[in-house]
Amino acid sequence: MKKASVLLIVMILLFGFKKSYLFESRNINNVEIKTIIKDSLLNVRALEIIEDANVCVFLDSNGNMGVVSTDDGAYSESDVMYPIKVKSDSVTPNFRALAGTRKQGYGLSVGSPALLFKLKVGKDTIVYREDHPKAFYDSMDFWNAKEGIAIGDPTDNCMSIIITRDGGQTWEKLSCDSLPKAEEGEAAFAASDTNIAIVGDHTWVATGGKSSRILYSPDKGKTWEVYNTPIVQGLETTGMYSVDFYDAHIGFAIGGDYTKPNDNSANKIKTVDGGKTWELVAQNENPGYRSCVQYIPNSAGKELVAIGFKGIDYSNDSGNSWKHLSDEGFYTIRFLNDSIAYAAGAGSISKLTFRE
Repeated sequence: MKKASVLLIVMILLFGFKKSYLFESRNINNVEIKTIIKDSLLNVRALEIIEDANVCVFLDSNGNMGVVSTDDGAYSESDVMYPIKVKSDSVTPNFRALAGTRKQGYGLSVGSPALLFKLKVGKDTIVYREDHPKAFYDSMDFWNAKEGIAIGDPTDNCMSIIITRDGGQTWEKLSCDSLPKAEEGEAAFAASDTNIAIVGDHTWVATGGKSSRILYSPDKGKTWEVYNTPIVQGLETTGMYSVDFYDAHIGFAIGGDYTKPNDNSANKIKTVDGGKTWELVAQNENPGYRSCVQYIPNSAGKELVAIGFKGIDYSNDSGNSWKHLSDEGFYTIRFLNDSIAYAAGAGSISKLTFRE
């Protein structure tokens, strides 16, 4: 029995290694773009796919919500609901962040007052408000049905972080005593709602500006560490704009300087040790500035898509090299599966289909 048990363990290990070794990335060569909503006034940086409901939900800069069916079809009027006005008695919220649980969605506006809405058509309620003149929240995500996090620029000497432990009903801002001290000029960008990456209990927050670092929590925001990165930084417009993790070890971040979108120096970095150390990749190679990067599902951490107002790019070797697929510009993207994604930007919401 002892020999048999050892043999079984060896076979399992060998099978696991063989499976990983045999994985082959695809070679995607084109992307089909189907425009679902086109409106010159539309400006969207907050978008999420709710798989259980077969919908893509988004919030725009004019205080509106939209819902698009992800069922394959021609997108008739019955498949699209937009605009749905998010009710606010005080200001028109400029939404940059959207997240939620299976039961409830939440939207967060930028600027002061920062308003966090519990979204329900016709019955939207504000569950958190911050009137600090420096309040500016950038991104939001949930660990599970009860616990969520949002991050913003510093109002004191640390990044602003608010957390819920009751499903979004109440939110509490963390004290700077429990967070790494922000460096001069360190903030974040509300460009694509992807400054936060979550895998299990692990959380990574990408900062940017004059200092661009990774804030890391292994325990859903209870304790924090900070890691330096080699990405371009030093100006208010430089640094990481987006970060994503495939698992607890493999991650990628992208950014640059949106005022110099063609500059491709030191704007792409990757990690294989959970964010502790980062290395520059595709140095002085395209793409230049991009506002969002996402791993393609079920790609073993090999395939990524990066988008920005200068177009869409694809990598099948963990970000070491990239292929330009389209000049059509977007701000943010989310994948439905390993071939279909939904993207949003200035003037449109689109369905993207990636093909070899």
